[in-house]
Amino acid sequence: MSRCHLIASKTVLLKTRKPFTTSSFKMVKSDEDVIKDFNNTVNMTADELEKWLKGGDSQTSGWSKNDGSGESIGHESGRKIIEILKKNPKKDPSKYDGDDLQHMRRVAAYNKRHLAQEEKAKEDTSSNSYKSLKNWGHDAQKS
Repeated sequence: MSRCHLIASKTVLLKTRKPFTTSSFKMVKSDEDVIKDFNNTVNMTADELEKWLKGGDSQTSGWSKNDGSGESIGHESGRKIIEILKKNPKKDPSKYDGDDLQHMRRVAAYNKRHLAQEEKAKEDTSSNSYKSLKNWGHDAQKS
Protein backbone atom coordinates (compact mmCIF):
# COMPACT_ATOMS: atom_id res chain seq x y z
CA MET A 1 0.00 0.00 0.00
CA SER A 2 1.41 3.35 -0.98
CA ARG A 3 1.83 6.22 1.45
CA CYS A 4 -1.02 8.14 -0.24
CA HIS A 5 -3.40 5.21 0.16
CA LEU A 6 -2.41 4.84 3.80
CA ILE A 7 -3.05 8.51 4.55
CA ALA A 8 -6.33 8.44 2.61
CA SER A 9 -7.56 5.35 4.47
CA LYS A 10 -6.69 6.89 7.85
CA THR A 11 -8.59 10.03 6.88
CA VAL A 12 -11.66 8.01 5.90
CA LEU A 13 -11.39 5.98 9.09
CA LEU A 14 -11.15 9.11 11.24
CA LYS A 15 -14.09 10.72 9.48
CA THR A 16 -16.32 7.68 9.96
CA ARG A 17 -15.70 7.23 13.67
CA LYS A 18 -17.98 8.86 16.17
CA PRO A 19 -16.33 11.69 18.07
CA PHE A 20 -15.21 10.81 21.58
CA THR A 21 -17.42 12.15 24.33
CA THR A 22 -17.48 11.35 28.00
CA SER A 23 -21.13 10.36 27.71
CA SER A 24 -20.05 7.57 25.36
CA PHE A 25 -18.41 5.86 28.32
CA LYS A 26 -20.71 6.94 31.13
CA MET A 27 -20.74 4.14 33.66
CA VAL A 28 -23.25 4.22 36.45
CA LYS A 29 -22.90 1.96 39.45
CA SER A 30 -25.79 -0.30 40.19
CA ASP A 31 -28.04 0.54 43.12
CA GLU A 32 -26.69 -2.57 44.83
CA ASP A 33 -23.11 -1.27 44.54
CA VAL A 34 -24.13 2.20 45.72
CA ILE A 35 -25.80 0.74 48.82
CA LYS A 36 -22.73 -1.38 49.53
CA ASP A 37 -20.35 1.59 49.11
CA PHE A 38 -22.57 3.81 51.26
CA ASN A 39 -22.72 1.25 54.06
CA ASN A 40 -18.95 0.69 53.85
CA THR A 41 -18.02 4.37 53.97
CA VAL A 42 -20.65 5.68 56.38
CA ASN A 43 -19.36 4.24 59.63
CA MET A 44 -21.21 6.50 62.06
CA THR A 45 -24.61 5.75 63.55
CA ALA A 46 -27.48 8.20 63.19
CA ASP A 47 -27.04 9.18 66.86
CA GLU A 48 -23.28 9.73 66.50
CA LEU A 49 -23.75 11.84 63.39
CA GLU A 50 -26.59 13.82 64.96
CA LYS A 51 -24.43 14.60 68.00
CA TRP A 52 -21.51 15.63 65.75
CA LEU A 53 -23.69 17.94 63.62
CA LYS A 54 -24.91 19.77 66.74
CA GLY A 55 -21.32 20.74 67.60
CA GLY A 56 -19.49 23.80 66.31
CA ASP A 57 -16.72 21.87 64.54
CA SER A 58 -19.19 20.45 62.05
CA GLN A 59 -19.94 23.94 60.72
CA THR A 60 -16.34 25.09 60.30
CA SER A 61 -15.29 22.81 57.46
CA GLY A 62 -16.32 22.34 53.88
CA TRP A 63 -17.95 24.52 51.28
CA SER A 64 -20.76 26.84 52.31
CA LYS A 65 -24.05 26.64 50.50
CA ASN A 66 -24.91 29.58 48.24
CA ASP A 67 -28.27 30.23 49.88
CA GLY A 68 -26.98 32.55 52.61
CA SER A 69 -27.84 30.08 55.38
CA GLY A 70 -24.22 29.65 56.48
CA GLU A 71 -24.68 25.88 56.48
CA SER A 72 -21.98 23.87 54.73
CA ILE A 73 -22.83 21.41 51.99
CA GLY A 74 -21.39 18.58 54.10
CA HIS A 75 -23.51 19.58 57.10
CA GLU A 76 -26.63 19.46 54.95
CA SER A 77 -25.51 16.09 53.62
CA GLY A 78 -25.08 14.83 57.18
CA ARG A 79 -28.69 15.72 57.97
CA LYS A 80 -29.84 13.73 54.93
CA ILE A 81 -27.65 10.79 55.96
CA ILE A 82 -29.30 10.79 59.40
CA GLU A 83 -32.72 10.62 57.73
CA ILE A 84 -31.60 7.67 55.58
CA LEU A 85 -30.10 5.81 58.56
CA LYS A 86 -33.16 6.36 60.77
CA LYS A 87 -35.60 5.49 57.99
CA ASN A 88 -33.93 2.15 57.33
CA PRO A 89 -31.93 1.01 60.39
CA LYS A 90 -31.73 -2.60 59.15
CA LYS A 91 -30.28 -1.42 55.81
CA ASP A 92 -32.86 -3.35 53.78
CA PRO A 93 -32.12 -2.48 50.12
CA SER A 94 -35.81 -2.60 49.19
CA LYS A 95 -36.61 0.21 51.66
CA TYR A 96 -34.53 2.89 49.89
CA ASP A 97 -36.32 5.20 47.47
CA GLY A 98 -34.89 7.12 44.53
CA ASP A 99 -34.00 10.19 46.61
CA ASP A 100 -32.20 8.00 49.16
CA LEU A 101 -30.21 6.25 46.46
CA GLN A 102 -29.32 9.53 44.78
CA HIS A 103 -27.91 10.94 48.01
CA MET A 104 -26.25 7.64 48.93
CA ARG A 105 -24.49 7.71 45.54
CA ARG A 106 -23.22 11.22 46.26
CA VAL A 107 -22.09 10.32 49.79
CA ALA A 108 -20.29 7.15 48.75
CA ALA A 109 -18.48 8.95 45.91
CA TYR A 110 -17.45 11.84 48.17
CA ASN A 111 -16.21 9.57 50.95
CA LYS A 112 -14.30 7.22 48.66
CA ARG A 113 -12.66 10.11 46.82
CA HIS A 114 -11.63 11.94 49.99
CA LEU A 115 -10.47 8.84 51.81
CA ALA A 116 -8.18 8.06 48.89
CA GLN A 117 -6.77 11.60 48.79
CA GLU A 118 -6.61 12.74 52.38
CA GLU A 119 -4.47 10.70 54.73
CA LYS A 120 -4.45 13.67 57.13
CA ALA A 121 -8.01 12.88 58.22
CA LYS A 122 -6.82 9.69 59.91
CA GLU A 123 -4.00 11.44 61.74
CA ASP A 124 -5.38 14.82 62.80
CA THR A 125 -8.87 15.22 64.26
CA SER A 126 -8.56 19.01 64.08
CA SER A 127 -7.99 18.97 60.30
CA ASN A 128 -10.66 20.15 57.90
CA SER A 129 -10.37 16.78 56.15
CA TYR A 130 -11.38 14.93 59.31
CA LYS A 131 -14.25 17.32 60.07
CA SER A 132 -15.53 17.31 56.51
CA LEU A 133 -15.53 13.51 56.25
CA LYS A 134 -17.33 13.32 59.56
CA ASN A 135 -20.05 15.62 58.20
CA TRP A 136 -20.46 13.04 55.44
CA GLY A 137 -20.86 10.21 57.96
CA HIS A 138 -17.31 8.86 58.05
CA ASP A 139 -15.27 8.99 61.26
CA ALA A 140 -11.68 8.40 60.14
CA GLN A 141 -10.68 7.53 63.71
CA LYS A 142 -13.04 4.53 63.65
CA SER A 143 -11.66 2.81 60.58
